[in-house]
Amino acid sequence: MSLYLATFLLTLRLTPWSQWVALLSVVVATAGSMALWDRGRRSIGLVTRPRLALRDCLFGAGVAAGVIGGTDLLVLLTTDLARRSGSGFPIMEVVVVFVPAVLHEELLFRGYAYQRLWLWNRWLALFAGSAVFAALHAGNMAITPLALFNIFLGGILLSLAWERYRRLWFPIGLHLGWNLMSGPILGYEVSGYVPSESVLRTAASGPDWLTGGAFGIEGSVCMTAVAGVAILWMGLRPKPD
Repeated sequence: MSLYLATFLLTLRLTPWSQWVALLSVVVATAGSMALWDRGRRSIGLVTRPRLALRDCLFGAGVAAGVIGGTDLLVLLTTDLARRSGSGFPIMEVVVVFVPAVLHEELLFRGYAYQRLWLWNRWLALFAGSAVFAALHAGNMAITPLALFNIFLGGILLSLAWERYRRLWFPIGLHLGWNLMSGPILGYEVSGYVPSESVLRTAASGPDWLTGGAFGIEGSVCMTAVAGVAILWMGLRPKPD
């Protein structure tokens, strides 16, 4: 944590791109911790064959499309939500905001510290890690208790995704696909963040507990149901040899 905060505070003065600063900070903290405590011998699941990394990312993106697409379908069936064509796909925003945010959060919440805790106590790592993951979203715009619970469920799903292959590329693909499908593609807010552009625009009409309100699709009870099914599916799938 000291390495993380020191790097963040020193680097933030050099660039306004805070998401990339946060990513750099967690990379420095991870590398420093591994050097100090493991002499650089521990793997956190990033260094692998490119083919496996690509496969994991695409698999994760497919799971995300199923979760967000299924949730969106339930919202459409239970509300008067309307959808129109948007202004386009925000490529620069994806590079500046979405990609570094996902890499930062996965290294922070499913990386070195999480994996060390997981080796000691799997259940504590799953639930405590996901609780902290949710708690750090508590200051987001339009947050609700339901949205916080859904983010907690999302943390459980991402942790199970790491467990499957013990590589970070599966949860990275899942997390990035989740955010891109929610905001830049379907037009919802992403955990309260409003993308500058989206392929589709969403006009919510109905109670916030169904539509997600200003927080986005993660604030909907439909997400609770679909995420719960996804967690059961991920947890009960047989692990590869």
